[in-house]
Amino acid sequence: MPYEMNAEAEDRLTGFLDVIGGVLANRKRKASFATYAMGLLGEGDRKSVEPIAARAVGDPEGVNAAHQRLLHFIADSTWSDRSVRVAAARYALSKVTQRGAVEAWIIDDTGMLKQGKHSVGVQRQYTGSAGKITNCQLAVSLSLATRCDHLPVDFELYLPRTWADDRKRRAEAKIPRQIRFRTKIELALQMVRAAVNSDLPRGVVLADSFYGDAAHFRAEVRALDLHYAVGVSSNIAVWRASKFGGRTGDRIGVAGLAATIPPSSFHKVTWVEGTKAPLSGRFAVRRVVPCHADGTPPSEREAIWLVIEMEDGKGEPTKYYFASLPRETKRKALIRIIKQRWRTERVYQDLKGELGFDHYEGRSFPGWHHHVSVAICCFAFVAAERAIAFSPGGGPTARAPEFDTSRAPLPRLVHHHPPRGGASLRGAVAIPLPGLSSATP
Repeated sequence: MPYEMNAEAEDRLTGFLDVIGGVLANRKRKASFATYAMGLLGEGDRKSVEPIAARAVGDPEGVNAAHQRLLHFIADSTWSDRSVRVAAARYALSKVTQRGAVEAWIIDDTGMLKQGKHSVGVQRQYTGSAGKITNCQLAVSLSLATRCDHLPVDFELYLPRTWADDRKRRAEAKIPRQIRFRTKIELALQMVRAAVNSDLPRGVVLADSFYGDAAHFRAEVRALDLHYAVGVSSNIAVWRASKFGGRTGDRIGVAGLAATIPPSSFHKVTWVEGTKAPLSGRFAVRRVVPCHADGTPPSEREAIWLVIEMEDGKGEPTKYYFASLPRETKRKALIRIIKQRWRTERVYQDLKGELGFDHYEGRSFPGWHHHVSVAICCFAFVAAERAIAFSPGGGPTARAPEFDTSRAPLPRLVHHHPPRGGASLRGAVAIPLPGLSSATP
């Protein structure tokens, strides 16, 4: 059953648009943001500038003017993506964290398949989204997660050297002068530093082995006074840690160390419950000191957790993780945090499937980031509404705080008339909220 927005919910949507409008500091930008956001939130197969304008304007003769206004707002208007994203994150977190504190900061990257060679940053490159090398753009993301909810707060477009070092391409794509080639790891650290500077609620930094294998990534996270729990490759070398936290014995790869652990030391842990098929695996944990590439440890006493996973149905270890959390951290809590990384795939699925994240058809660098900023804001508002609807005391659909509604599809906002600035939205929108049957992560 659709959840028809009542007067309070409509006021919240108007208030949210006012929050973003305050950051945009311009009445026309606020109106264009509202129209574009409603276009992403609403129905429609394509969610790029032209179809959004066509759906927003009833009069066919006014479509071209609306298209030009939205095109200017997205592609040419100068407003701060960072400020808009932080404002949206703070709005959503004020609601989401009433159900539970932020536990994780999730770093990942995703691909957007493209035709041709003119979309900014596009080239043939590997993306996990397709599982192969293909013509695509790549973007690095930062999402925040509580026990029950997740929220994308930042994205950066990866610019290959074929773009970053090409003056003609830079000019055509309006790439700012200060933007230079940065690796995906550098983009990830840039977003983590920005989130720290914006004073967003802290969490354990999660990432896959592409990031976790990089000693400087782990070191920078710790230098920012954050903990990490990251995947690592099977050939990463470590020393066993002594009971005092220093290294002992010979250097050994994590797969080699895992081979010395008897099967009886692997214990079953379930990290997602409440679904038709609870997710679990068998894990062993050890304290180790990681080696740098040159074979020397960063510190004689810098012991961390090595978590070794043996997936159900497998007879040998399949995944390995480093975690810097304190020694007194319980095994189940450690593994549950590590496994929160599944949420990033749900974020991508919702952004692409519901909010048109990968529908942008423009070619400019600022335009791509503006489009993504509006999509992030839309996700923030819907996440906040979902948290309100399912929070304790939130009405007949409320559930206990640990009920994870985020495994159900992202609510879709259906509207009949786009809001004009802060105009009344009453009678104009309906949000189908997720039912109690959750999709397995």
